[in-house]
Amino acid sequence: MRICLAALALAGMFASPVLAADQVAKAPPDGDYRKVSELAKLPDFLPGLGQLYVDPATLPAGPFLAYDHDGSLVSTIYMLPVADLTDKDRRFDDLAAPGGAVDHVDVYFNAGHPGVETPHAHVVLWHVPAADEARVAK
Repeated sequence: MRICLAALALAGMFASPVLAADQVAKAPPDGDYRKVSELAKLPDFLPGLGQLYVDPATLPAGPFLAYDHDGSLVSTIYMLPVADLTDKDRRFDDLAAPGGAVDHVDVYFNAGHPGVETPHAHVVLWHVPAADEARVAK
């Protein structure tokens, strides 16, 4: 519960974009972002998340930019290690939503996967309405 509350509190700080929304609106994004599937043994498209891009310098937390099958940005995802969330001296300040406006936020636990092997919380900043999440469902 504390992890979820901490992650939700972080969501309120996601105001300043790293890149302008138009620079990340379509895949591939501008800047140092690379396909996650080129950095870790993951498929190009992850059902429920989409096609992910990340600046390797920001790992493990991200932001990860998630695109639908048409290459349109649907969400920005942070993968915050549980160990960091429970460390009273660790902070995640000035987290950005590069895709611009956030419609809603989902937070859930992940036990680990290639690329971010340690247990972590996914903080998903959706740039599309909940009804449009199906664009990355499969």
